[in-house]
Amino acid sequence: MTSSIQAINTKSPARDPATTLIRINEVIAMVGLARPTIYKLMQRPDCNFPLPVKLSNSNARGAPVAWVLSEVQAWTRSRIEARDQVAA
Repeated sequence: MTSSIQAINTKSPARDPATTLIRINEVIAMVGLARPTIYKLMQRPDCNFPLPVKLSNSNARGAPVAWVLSEVQAWTRSRIEARDQVAA
């Protein structure tokens, strides 16, 4: 587990994952994929990768975004379940 994710878990254990926003570096650490791969998955409707939440009103490339922690966790769980179904 990376230090940023550990910080989420240790500093605020009572935070609600449904309302906790995480930035791209935490997403990368959680799912084990590179930034370009994450953005490619977001463009593929069949992957159901969670879309980010805009953190400002800017439409410029590079505008700040974050992901909902519970959605990233759910996507990760769905990948594990898909693996288990294939193995069964």
